[in-house]
Amino acid sequence: MARPLKRFVCQSCGAVTSKWSGRCESCGEWNTIVEEAAPAPGPAGGGLARGGKGKLLEFAGLSGSTPQPPRYKSGIAEFDRVCGGGLVVGSALLIGGDPGIGKSTLLLQVAAALAKQNTACAYISGEEALDQVRLRAERLGLHDAPVHLTAATSVRDIVATLERPDAPKVAVIDSIQTMWLDTVDSTPGTVTQVRASAQALVELAKRRGIAVLLVGHVTKDGAIAGPRVLEHMVDTVLYFEGERGHQFRILRTVKNRFGPTDEIGVFEMSDRGLADVANPSALFLAERRGQVSGACVFAGIEGTRPVLVEIQALVAPSSFATPRHAVVGWDSNRLAMVLAVLEARCGVSIGANDVYLNVAGGLRIGEPAADLAVAAAVVSSLADEAVPPDMVVFGEIGLGGEVRPVGQREARLREAAKLGFRTALVPRSQAGPQRPGGTPARATEGIVVDEIEHLSDLVARFQPGDRPLKRPRRNNGPDRGRE
Repeated sequence: MARPLKRFVCQSCGAVTSKWSGRCESCGEWNTIVEEAAPAPGPAGGGLARGGKGKLLEFAGLSGSTPQPPRYKSGIAEFDRVCGGGLVVGSALLIGGDPGIGKSTLLLQVAAALAKQNTACAYISGEEALDQVRLRAERLGLHDAPVHLTAATSVRDIVATLERPDAPKVAVIDSIQTMWLDTVDSTPGTVTQVRASAQALVELAKRRGIAVLLVGHVTKDGAIAGPRVLEHMVDTVLYFEGERGHQFRILRTVKNRFGPTDEIGVFEMSDRGLADVANPSALFLAERRGQVSGACVFAGIEGTRPVLVEIQALVAPSSFATPRHAVVGWDSNRLAMVLAVLEARCGVSIGANDVYLNVAGGLRIGEPAADLAVAAAVVSSLADEAVPPDMVVFGEIGLGGEVRPVGQREARLREAAKLGFRTALVPRSQAGPQRPGGTPARATEGIVVDEIEHLSDLVARFQPGDRPLKRPRRNNGPDRGRE
């Protein structure tokens, strides 16, 4: 009897090797290689050489009228916004997030909302028993929603059920890591099983016109667990983010074939589930205090939505030989770049200080337009001078200290004016009327725009007269003069 073939597959990136190793050479992860049964080899002469000629394809031009795909709108405004206007018929959506962040709660609310609008929905749980799902629905006040509920992990059974003529139009699979196919000789959750199960469910969605929502686990780095090809197979990839200590949750679009990417939806977690936040800017700034040094309001863009958020910085003398730089909600490498530009191009001495940066509200910012707001918060904390409470700041900083313009300037200013801000510190876009200080100032959307060209112009605003910014104090140990 022939010995069964084995192979070793990395559960992080899907790389296949002939022998086990503690570290994957492709992705560098440790202890992710698992032994799996290799697929049976095909007959000799298989592949293209074995079959006959293929059928000729018919090509079409790029021109022509294409109707917009039909969508199922749940009525949950933030979810529909992130999906591009609702769930597209026959699409596959993947949502990932940390354990306990609220993925199952959100999708149960979506399924209940669609079911109440006479759109047949199925919720298939592979992790929880039916009683657990019912208890959650009762806690959320959704127990009367006509959702078809079942617990299953066999993809063959799920496909057979959804192939029926009276099958639901929307199916939630919670989660894809618990699904398994009996034709694949590996345990559930492995790369091979996840890939095969997702492929079968995506093919079902396309063939039957069912909107399939897959829940995915995430790794310790925040990426969806399983092969990277999983994100390429589906039409939409969403990440559910949020800090455990905050009640806000951010649903972010990473990929969307039927709508804009980088769109966000903001929810507030309560004992009745997740509630829409229609105006995230007002919510993120609700706990803001006015005259505090080291705080600056940044006017950002998340997808197509302008969002105002407070950036907080604290610069304190370090008691260690190597100062600490701690960042929450922003890129630590970008903070290091901003600090280096402040020292090298503006003469601001920060090297011997600890720098702590926080984006209030639990939001994560990724756009370079936050550079100028971060610099303003750092310099404000160092000089112990508060940024004017009615000012918003945005702009990108180059390595030469120049402040570069960013996109969607008017949308940022309109959102700031709507929330009562009166001034904006932004990069210079074109010549304008001069202020007494020599910098152009213009009124746009009811807000006075103060334009600067170099980072040193920002530093000068926190350095009145000839008074320099305070220098860091070093810890020289106990006072020996008291002996």
